[in-house]
Amino acid sequence: MSRTEHREALTLRSWGDRVVGPAAEQLPHDVAIDCGWGRLIFAHTFRNPRRLAAELAREEPGKRDIAFYVRDPHVVLALSPQELFLDPSHTYRLWLSDFRGGRMLPSGFRIRRLQTLEDGEAVNRIYASRHMVTVEPVSFFVESARSRVLTYFLAEDDTTGRIIGTVTGVDHVHAFGDPENGSSLWCLAVDPQAPQPGVGRALVIHLAEHYQARGRAFMDLSVLHDNAEAIALYEQLGFQRTPAFCVKHKNPINEPLFIGPAAEESLNPYARIIVDEARRRGIAVEVLDTEAPILSFTLGGRTVLSRESLSELTSAVAMTLCDDKALTSRMLRRAGLAVPEQVELPKGARLSRAVEFLRRHGRVVVKPARGEQGAGVSVDVRTPEELQKAVRKARSMCDRVLVEQLVEGEDLRIVVIDYQVVAAAIRRPARVVGTGRHTIAELIRKQSRRREAATGGESSIPLDSETRRCVEREGYSLDDVLPAGETLQVRKTANLHTGGTIHDVTAELHPELADAAVRAAKALSIPVVGLDFIVKAVDRPDYVVIEANERPGLANHEPQPTAERFVDLLFPQTATRGLAR
Repeated sequence: MSRTEHREALTLRSWGDRVVGPAAEQLPHDVAIDCGWGRLIFAHTFRNPRRLAAELAREEPGKRDIAFYVRDPHVVLALSPQELFLDPSHTYRLWLSDFRGGRMLPSGFRIRRLQTLEDGEAVNRIYASRHMVTVEPVSFFVESARSRVLTYFLAEDDTTGRIIGTVTGVDHVHAFGDPENGSSLWCLAVDPQAPQPGVGRALVIHLAEHYQARGRAFMDLSVLHDNAEAIALYEQLGFQRTPAFCVKHKNPINEPLFIGPAAEESLNPYARIIVDEARRRGIAVEVLDTEAPILSFTLGGRTVLSRESLSELTSAVAMTLCDDKALTSRMLRRAGLAVPEQVELPKGARLSRAVEFLRRHGRVVVKPARGEQGAGVSVDVRTPEELQKAVRKARSMCDRVLVEQLVEGEDLRIVVIDYQVVAAAIRRPARVVGTGRHTIAELIRKQSRRREAATGGESSIPLDSETRRCVEREGYSLDDVLPAGETLQVRKTANLHTGGTIHDVTAELHPELADAAVRAAKALSIPVVGLDFIVKAVDRPDYVVIEANERPGLANHEPQPTAERFVDLLFPQTATRGLAR
């Protein structure tokens, strides 16, 4: 029998026939491995479909069990059609005897094993950012890593020490004495805000080489059928599609996989998080327009309209106070809050006043008096020539332009709902890390694809004149190859929509910053607002307030309970728990 014929026979046995004869009596039966997030159930070790269906029915609340290598899935589903469903995933196999990972070393990060509770907490943070089931208790990671069944590898940022990726491997030989000498890959996840390219690829290669060194014959994985980015990676590495099936239990975690596409599936993440929370509470939701999007919430004969987090509870006057940045600044200054100095250039005004302002401050921010998502904003303008270009760009968005004192520090967004601080996050401008092989433009495109995938298309780095200006200020062009390991900030603004990243700091927020945010919300008479601060540090009281957003993106602050507090505001009678602060 040729190697190809042997592999085909082995593959068909893995996916269909059970092991029979004397060897079968020596192997464990009904094998289920606890992975923390749920159990990995090796369906081909079960004696019959009825036992497998019964095992899936034992799934614990809050967990996600996976029955892998299901023989005759139609039979299993017929035994419990109301409880089970066929997972819409593809299975891929990598034959390790032929695998050559290559000598391409990670750039800007290293790969190591999970070792500590802190490592486990970092893995859970990444799982949560990817809407995956987290592992509790965290000590499970450390305890299970001591076995030979589960293996955890982490990608660690060389500069910060932050964990930016993770992958889990399962050794089938140690799990159930697999006569086919296999292994599998699970829970590949990369921090959506990691600037380094190739993190997922490096983790897959490292795990494959690990099992190759152990002498395993293959490594399998399961991937959702519509995860085009992951599938492209696996196929590039040599994985081949194979006829294996997964069956799962119907539960709230798996709901999107078995209920089919919703009528309003095109809702953006900011509307979706509110709709899901309202429906969990039994509030009727009607999507009046998916593009805006406009939502109608009804409970007990009362209806409230909203556009994402901007509801009819926000008055037209409050919205105006936030929409006009010059007016926002004046109202906050009048309330005794610290704001940066600024000068306004009405339509037709000469540039001389702004030039004098620039000479006095040295570095300024130029932005339209009205606008959002960082459109038309130029940060760190230093020369009259740059000022003229920046004013022209801002005027393309609004006739009135603001030239503002540049204040150095961290960009902090604080979300206030019902005059209580609910979430706080540091926002950082887009940056890329060099590989020594890719041009800056290529690195930006790679980073943009990751940000778009992680945010439902809401975040990407535009290859526009502002990006070119920021890159050139650092002495590069977009066509230059960035040296390996070097970090380059490619935008000055930290807006999520232009590729910025957001890092939760709610627990670290200084009380005076929280107090200033509440005072600002009250000064603007607005019940839901995202306030932009520049701070020295989140645990220090120094600040200036630069803007107020009347429609903050609540989805950007998970796992903080922003959607919960918003729905509490709309329908207080449905509130189920206290405030975050």
